[in-house]
Amino acid sequence: MAEPSIVRSAVRNFKALFKADAFEGILLIAVAVVAMVVANSGIAGPYFELFNGYLWSKDAFYLNTLHLWINDGLMVIFFFVVGLEVKRELISGNLADPKQRTLPILAAAAGMAVPIGVFLAVTGGAPEYRAGMAIPAATDIAFAMGVIGLLGTRVPKSLRLFLLTVAIVDDIGAVAIIAIFYSEPKIMWLLISLGVFIVMLAMNRYKVRHVSLFVIATIALWYCVLNSGVHATIAGVLAAFTIPMQTKDGYSMLDDVEHTLVPWSAYLVVPIFGFANAGVSLSGLGLEALLDPLPLAVGAGLVIGKQLGIFTTVWASVKLGIVKMPPACSWAEVWGVSILCGIGFTMSLFIGELAFEGTNEAARLLRDEAKIGILTGSLISAVLGYTVLRLTTTHPEEAADDPTSPVV
Repeated sequence: MAEPSIVRSAVRNFKALFKADAFEGILLIAVAVVAMVVANSGIAGPYFELFNGYLWSKDAFYLNTLHLWINDGLMVIFFFVVGLEVKRELISGNLADPKQRTLPILAAAAGMAVPIGVFLAVTGGAPEYRAGMAIPAATDIAFAMGVIGLLGTRVPKSLRLFLLTVAIVDDIGAVAIIAIFYSEPKIMWLLISLGVFIVMLAMNRYKVRHVSLFVIATIALWYCVLNSGVHATIAGVLAAFTIPMQTKDGYSMLDDVEHTLVPWSAYLVVPIFGFANAGVSLSGLGLEALLDPLPLAVGAGLVIGKQLGIFTTVWASVKLGIVKMPPACSWAEVWGVSILCGIGFTMSLFIGELAFEGTNEAARLLRDEAKIGILTGSLISAVLGYTVLRLTTTHPEEAADDPTSPVV
């Protein structure tokens, strides 16, 4: 009787790999692995030349490498989708209800602050590393939800929603960090950007139904923000906030646009970004490189800082009566989800690129060390979080197969 049960379990787990959430996470892992293999293979030269070779002089146009076009151009779509998700959550989702948003907001705030503290503690506040302190503060929604997807119905719905909401609030914080700390604003272009944004708000106010007009305005806003010194991807978030939730005839432009763009962002934009940014040449580096201050600080921030900040905040908030425990879950399950929040990847890689900009060897080395910390910390968080949740939760169908297993 045991063998059929094992077979059914194996088939179920295999099918889980191809569910939407799970597949996104698996795809990101595969892209990171391929990028690392390519960056340390015989075609490493062409790989780095493809993304970093100059297309034209920077005096002609700032985006003069494919890498810059991906990070400052293509990733606007990713941030636009993030903005749409945030707006929907604020208007009609978990962030719309003050009672439901209190816990994830508190958890996300601590989940950003504590990793920064861990980073500074590990690096001793050394000035050469300080720019990277926000790297472990980010959570990758697709990757984390992908791991949850692998667990099927093991994870209670309340915890899925908690993780999603924490990750969304985390994204808001990450966008704010990028706008405030990794920007060098130019007043004239900022004013022009503000003018375009006001026009888009007016389009929203009067329920303009033509998506094409918003596309044109978004491109104009992106160009102005790109020249303003504020990172261009912020334009994606700002533009998303102007998309009407509902037009005069009841048409939900936000839902329609989000439904259209989410697959493109998840299965094209983010994988391309991951492939272009996750490749690190390990030439001359050994395992001891993981113990260098920067990768160790980033990894510790993700693995230790994230779970420590989120779990202790949830525990303290519940014990003090500030909020209620997410229903139908245990403290072990809350801990498992807190660990998964240590999966940084996309946003962490993005902040890492901004933190250590430059074409010199020193800047490149810092970026590579940050990537090593991000990839290692994210992998450990994914495996550890999955293991904890796997051991502390039960599939209803598995409980049916095993009469000794409790039904959850």
